[in-house]
Amino acid sequence: MKSHHNHPYHLVDVSPWPFTGAIGAMTLTSGMIMWFHMNNMSLYFLGVTILLLTMIQWWRDVTREGTYQGKHTLKVTQGLKLGMILFIISEVFFFVSFFWSFFHSSLNPAIELGSTWPPKGILTFNPMHVPLLNTMVLLCSGMTVTWAHHSLMEKNFTQTKKALIMTIILGVYFTILQGYEYYEASFTISDSVFGSCFFMATGFHGIHVIIGTTFLMVCLMRHMLFHFSNKHHFGFEAAAWYWHFVDVVWLFLYISIYWWGS
Repeated sequence: MKSHHNHPYHLVDVSPWPFTGAIGAMTLTSGMIMWFHMNNMSLYFLGVTILLLTMIQWWRDVTREGTYQGKHTLKVTQGLKLGMILFIISEVFFFVSFFWSFFHSSLNPAIELGSTWPPKGILTFNPMHVPLLNTMVLLCSGMTVTWAHHSLMEKNFTQTKKALIMTIILGVYFTILQGYEYYEASFTISDSVFGSCFFMATGFHGIHVIIGTTFLMVCLMRHMLFHFSNKHHFGFEAAAWYWHFVDVVWLFLYISIYWWGS
């Protein structure tokens, strides 16, 4: 029998996914240890598979609750928005640590680095080449995701679809260019503190771009299934916020590491 309540909050049903997610995380971590020490990736792939299946089914359930069961009331949506804002703030401080390390090392370069920045022997990227192209790609993607959001609020299904597809293409293009840049790099992550800071900061940003692109792909799929309305589309709104955050982080990376740091 269905229970009724007189409050606007969502009391989550019993779910197996937190448990399977924990099992997947433990399997993945153990698999990475086996991979590093025994060169055996079987347990690692098992962990990845468990986590992927957990994520797909958990997010499927959340989509059902918000779209078909009406459990994402205005009060619940306010909580989801606050949660997303706090998550993005935590991500900001995650990247602050990399910028802190970069500026600490560059403003007072150690004598082991030749007391110069970039360190001796490091051939940096020309900020006017691929990095500038990547900057334009991300800025354009920020425009297209905003176009998609406004089209959605104006109930323009076709324009929202077109803008989302363009944003996803630009995100994939950025990732391809980043991979090409890594392939052409004359230094590695083990080449002094410059290499460490460069690949940690740009690498984690690249992972965030891949996550954001996946986020937008899911939104496109949900949009094609008519999950979003002009008043009920927080899933897309969260993806747009995340994408704008990725854009802003890249601007700081470009200015500080590619342009000023080189």
